[in-house]
Amino acid sequence: MRRFQGLLGPCALVLLAAVLGDVVSRASGVYFITALVNVSIVVALYVFIGSSGVLSFGHISFVALGVWTAGVLSVPAAEKPAIMPNLAGFLRHTTVGNVPSLVLAAVAGGVLAAVVGAPLMRLSGLAAGIATFAVLEITHNVLRYYEKIGPGLNTFSSVPETTGVWQAAIGALLAITAAFFYARSRFGRMLRATSEDPAAATAAGISIYRQRLFAFALSGMIAGFAGGLYVHLLPLNTESLYLDLTFITLAMLVVGGSTSLWGAVVGALAVSALDSFLAEAENGVRIFGGTLDLPAGTRVIVVGALMAVVLIRRPGGLTNGAEFNLRWVRR
Repeated sequence: MRRFQGLLGPCALVLLAAVLGDVVSRASGVYFITALVNVSIVVALYVFIGSSGVLSFGHISFVALGVWTAGVLSVPAAEKPAIMPNLAGFLRHTTVGNVPSLVLAAVAGGVLAAVVGAPLMRLSGLAAGIATFAVLEITHNVLRYYEKIGPGLNTFSSVPETTGVWQAAIGALLAITAAFFYARSRFGRMLRATSEDPAAATAAGISIYRQRLFAFALSGMIAGFAGGLYVHLLPLNTESLYLDLTFITLAMLVVGGSTSLWGAVVGALAVSALDSFLAEAENGVRIFGGTLDLPAGTRVIVVGALMAVVLIRRPGGLTNGAEFNLRWVRR
């Protein structure tokens, strides 16, 4: 139990969120499902950022590619000419089921991460962050204007809505499990060593470039898988998969604690809950017998302020970078 206690806490939290999402109304259940999908995205960020210490603004590119892969391949072939008339031939006539679309989304995200990571993982610090942001810009514009691979500027429609609360929970559990075993594998320990003391890691024969590239590809695969879950939940377009999603998922990781898996899950669920409540409040919500009606854009300001406060008062995040420990339960 002690060996796997770092896995038990995040999994228990995800299962609790799934149970709560299963018992609430359908309208409120969407927020729980979205939060569970966010867990998969933030765990993907943790796999690379948390272990390497290199900030990435480009991971939503892999989520977007997962959305495009699963979305285009899931729309029934008979409906594609009306929705996406300019699709390339093999995409126009190919339709796959839910699970194969998720697998292909994960593969697409991993392949893109490996390809773009091959040159970028030689960079560090600010240069790496700017380069990954360039990847986000390029991916966003290709998906937005190149209609041979998707709907372009239009929103995805006719994608089967198969991501329910339990499928989202299972997806989050798979992402958490992959991140847990990677962090404790030989490769995960070597990558963490390159972050803590690059000179000592290099002297010990560890290739910083290879370890970063492997983690980048693995995190891209998890992000692509999360994108597949996302498109089977909500109608999405390129603007849904751009700066807003980049900002909010990075805020989740920072608020929870970027150096721990427990922090990634706590941050994803906590910030998702706050963001969902504020989104409702912007449209007017009844609370304590009154009506709370916030101006549009309030949630972005509040989440940004929360991230700033956490960074100032508790730089390690809500969990202070610690993994879940069974001793907390005993106490």
